[in-house]
Amino acid sequence: MADSAELMEERRFTYADYKQWELAEGERYELIDGVPYMMSAPNDVHQAILIALAAKFYNFLEGKPCKVRPAPYDVRLFYQEDEQDDTVVQPDLAVICDEKKRGKEGCRGAPDLVAEILSPSNTAIEMTRKFELYRKAGVREYWIVNPESKGLIIHRFHRNAITTHSYGSADTVPVDLLPGLAISLEPVFAE
Repeated sequence: MADSAELMEERRFTYADYKQWELAEGERYELIDGVPYMMSAPNDVHQAILIALAAKFYNFLEGKPCKVRPAPYDVRLFYQEDEQDDTVVQPDLAVICDEKKRGKEGCRGAPDLVAEILSPSNTAIEMTRKFELYRKAGVREYWIVNPESKGLIIHRFHRNAITTHSYGSADTVPVDLLPGLAISLEPVFAE
């Protein structure tokens, strides 16, 4: 990608730069406000939860205009056609209802729903920096899935208001964004 870590820390990058990076196989980065952040590979529990959630959304959305996309999937939260936007994230799961936002390279703008599955290496970032990014970008529901506690926190952003709900593994979660969809968490955390 770049010749040195120091160069990476000093320079601000855009999506145009991001597209040009030559990464080693399996290497992934997110770009937040022009700063690259290396992502570690997810563990087995993380992937089991991701597959379970993605399957629930996929089955419900089949034949409907909204689509679910699991990571790795680039989401350009503050999309600019000239590729000068400087924030590209790869949420674990994104639901996009506006088909104009689904481009061949990923999502062009804020998804309607984003889910992040926590791990020891990403907890602080997901809980703070991304909360604010997703709110500002216009994400409507932000899910934070905690494999350790087998819990889920959902932040719903409505203009200037934020509502937050917590759920445990025995709960069934109504998906406000998708009326008719309720997800039982017990099978999601079963593995």
